[in-house]
Amino acid sequence: MLEQLYIAAIFLGLFYGLVFSSVSPAWLFTAAMGAAYFGGLVDTTALLDKVTNQGLVTLTLLILVSIGLEKLSWLSRLARGLVVKGYRWSLLRISLVTGIFSAVVNNTAVVATLANTLRENPHHPPSRLLLPLSYAAVLGGTMTLIGTSTNLIVSSFLEDATGEGLAFFDFLPIGFAATLAGLAAMFLSSRLLPHREREAISIAEYLVEAEVMADSPLIGRSIADNGLRELDALFLVEIVRGDHLISPVAPQEHIEAGDKLIFSGDIARVSVLERFDGLRTFAAEEGLLRGNLVQVVVLPGATVEGKTIKNSGFRSLFDAAVVGLRRGGQRLSGKLGSISLQAGDSLMLAAGGDFYGRRNVDKNFLVVGSRSVQVQLPALVDVLMGVAMLVVVTLAALAIVPLIKGLAAMLVLMLGLRVVRPGELRRRFPFEIVMIIASALVLSQAMTNTGLVGNIADFLHQHLASRGPYVALAGVYLSTLLLTELMTNNAAAALAFPVAYGLAESYGLSVLPFAMAVAYGASASFLTPYGYTTNLMVQNLGNYRFSDYLRCGLPVSVSYSLVVLFLLPLIFPLA
Repeated sequence: MLEQLYIAAIFLGLFYGLVFSSVSPAWLFTAAMGAAYFGGLVDTTALLDKVTNQGLVTLTLLILVSIGLEKLSWLSRLARGLVVKGYRWSLLRISLVTGIFSAVVNNTAVVATLANTLRENPHHPPSRLLLPLSYAAVLGGTMTLIGTSTNLIVSSFLEDATGEGLAFFDFLPIGFAATLAGLAAMFLSSRLLPHREREAISIAEYLVEAEVMADSPLIGRSIADNGLRELDALFLVEIVRGDHLISPVAPQEHIEAGDKLIFSGDIARVSVLERFDGLRTFAAEEGLLRGNLVQVVVLPGATVEGKTIKNSGFRSLFDAAVVGLRRGGQRLSGKLGSISLQAGDSLMLAAGGDFYGRRNVDKNFLVVGSRSVQVQLPALVDVLMGVAMLVVVTLAALAIVPLIKGLAAMLVLMLGLRVVRPGELRRRFPFEIVMIIASALVLSQAMTNTGLVGNIADFLHQHLASRGPYVALAGVYLSTLLLTELMTNNAAAALAFPVAYGLAESYGLSVLPFAMAVAYGASASFLTPYGYTTNLMVQNLGNYRFSDYLRCGLPVSVSYSLVVLFLLPLIFPLA
């Protein structure tokens, strides 16, 4: 009983941290795994067995192979022809192409490749195209085992529990139908998409930091006397003085040495701060303020993700300095250098001459603008990699060569052709995803060992018995959908699977439909920007607000869910 209370406390603490804290999910899952392991709920043999789970290794290989696939030029060339003058025709082409490619290529890579081209198109506002791009990528990813990491995660759990994972096309019948339904809903409700021009960015969402130097003549004088309230394009929103935050800033507030002045406004006018003696911005300190301003979006898995600008060695890594930061519609506060960067953050950089020559730029950022930093592969290598991926997918789909073998061979081929380099793989190794899945597998084993899963399943069974197993299946799907909107899709799948498995066992039913309910539910993130990586990536590029996701995503979510819930017991019988 004490062990059950202990693992329940760990589980509830993990849930609370995922929903209400800003701590990385990887850290939370790792801490929870450590608590279970050192608490004696799982032994060392079980822990090591989870870390080497075949599904987890397959997912890791797929992500590493995707690093090379991101460099292929055929998708970029295709993207340039997707947008035409007719909006409906453009939307249809974007949706179909994105959905198809997202079924066989990492959907994050697909969105990263297409997003900038769509943003710079001459015919339609980006806000009318980028959210559909993300939704199409999410939907397309549900059609195959490798379309999204969520499917591979569920396969990993299923293999760990039953000894057999999911086949390549197990997801296709329901995934294809749900994708068509979601795309149709998105197409019919496209009038709900916001109509915001590319330049219509709310200046109140950028942050610019300037520090008052010790010898500055501004010291001892008020904000009003120094003319800091009369800037045309920048507004002083707060002052950071040691550990004290002054906000709002009164005109009578006096400047002190070491003050960090936090401005919001038109980032392109940041050079106006140069006229104030003894006021230094990050970029000016690095001698880059008069360089070209470049807007970038932080990609998932970037080297700087989870690190502060100050501690990441940003200048040395990229030959650029951060001038401003924008994060969706959130109101950021405090020192710019102390804010931990997140995937989806929009940064304005003062770029040095070597910025576009750095190989790591396109691995960390989506550069917003017409100038590309990506190194193009030779045409022959480009074609060879595309053919190789097609062969790997075909052989895996036909069960001729296991996917894990095909991906391993393709990774070796990429290294041999220098499409990717060992150092690049090391920098972009998906440690966070590996730790989340391995930790979740360990926690699932701990919950099973203590009997907590069985007790939860029995409790749910008793209260749902009169309503039938289909209600239980629908409950698993809807609960997972809710979780994925509150946290991330991978975390939602990891938390939901143990309970779904136990519930199926308590009913004496097939585990497969319950596992698929978790997979489809964890991918159904259409209502918030936070549940799915691609939603977060397009947020700043399209200047979307939280309400845009709710309004535009609801028809897609409802259509997708109705198809999934209708087909699940038909394609995967409960008995």
